[in-house]
Amino acid sequence: MQRVQPAVVNVYAAKVVQNRNPLLDDPIFRRFFGVPGQQQEQVQRSLGSGVIVDSSGLVVTNVHVIEGADQVKVSLSDKREFEAEIVLKDSRSDLAVLRLKDAKEKFPALEFTNSDELMVGDVVLAIGNPFGVGQTVTHGIISALARTQVGITDYQFFIQTDAAINPGNSGGALVDMNGRLAGINTAIYSRSGGSQGIGFAIPANMVRVVVASAKSGGKAVKRPWLGAKLQAVTSEIAESLGLRSPTGALVASVVPNGPAAKAGLKSSDLITGIDGQAVDDPNAFDYRFATRPIGGTAQIDVQRGGRPLKLTIALETAPDIGRNELVVTARSPFQGAKVSTITPAVADELHLDADTEGVVITELGDDSPAAQVGFQKGDIILAVNNQKIGKTGDLEKVAAVSQRLWRITLVRGGQQINVTLGG
Repeated sequence: MQRVQPAVVNVYAAKVVQNRNPLLDDPIFRRFFGVPGQQQEQVQRSLGSGVIVDSSGLVVTNVHVIEGADQVKVSLSDKREFEAEIVLKDSRSDLAVLRLKDAKEKFPALEFTNSDELMVGDVVLAIGNPFGVGQTVTHGIISALARTQVGITDYQFFIQTDAAINPGNSGGALVDMNGRLAGINTAIYSRSGGSQGIGFAIPANMVRVVVASAKSGGKAVKRPWLGAKLQAVTSEIAESLGLRSPTGALVASVVPNGPAAKAGLKSSDLITGIDGQAVDDPNAFDYRFATRPIGGTAQIDVQRGGRPLKLTIALETAPDIGRNELVVTARSPFQGAKVSTITPAVADELHLDADTEGVVITELGDDSPAAQVGFQKGDIILAVNNQKIGKTGDLEKVAAVSQRLWRITLVRGGQQINVTLGG
């Protein structure tokens, strides 16, 4: 324990927000009361935990702890404080990697355990800073592995523990009895906001992938691309396939010339395992596949027409040429939206069908005109004023021409919507 505690840190994130008084918008109020037209600034602070995973001063925490922060500080167990820079944010796994600034020493760091070897009933310790009271250690057991119906991140695959985890523990360490990092505490199931004995941690094997990307200088985590869409096996599908129980991941469609197609995977194949590990559902497959290293191959166990097959799939990243990201600056309903042409990599990140065409909104400023008119992250813009939008340059051109009316066709959540906005 003495070895582990110094590697767990507190993470403080500060964000400056503008506090607008609605009365300031009223010219009569301003004239009579002489109120200056400035907006008041307020600093919002959030508190979480983090884990030093490299002696050079790399810290892992949750994205939701530092999201939107203008300044991040890390406080060590010996009360020293360091400013930290954000090296990498991976919202798909809710993991962020920070680097301590002006660090000139070697820090105590935690080693990763192989989270695939953890078992239900193993004793674990949760270390973090709940409610900001200071570093706290709680203990419990692993209640379940491979929880996939939690709905927190893209990669639904969590270790569940009954160790007491409370607000402020986010980003802290779940440690095995050898003092190695088993996972990063991320969420609790609670009706009151306090611990009710159901906490969820991101497994160490996913954390290891994100940290490796940060160490190699990547701004985004590189993960293997399957090039196929999977769906869950319902009891009706299981019956039609003659399965004893509804487990596995059913292949709904395959992208031409993608890794899955080249490996020989076909629609209606049932994936039951990868590299000798059983796959219960698509979420479990996504996690197992995402934690494989780029460059090698993986063995996939498949059932086709009741016959078992083994396929070898290449572990390569999705093609990402032609993303052409840009922020629309022209005065238009799209002003302030960051948009990207949909490449296979973008489709993979946003869980879109691989053959989706168009331009997708990837980020929106809170106060941007685009956010105010109601656009959302993930909206796919298909057409503006009857002009097809195939790439970001098309949208930039259309947005630059002032219009009295904007007729926009977009797709949100799989539904096509037609919107008309004033100029």
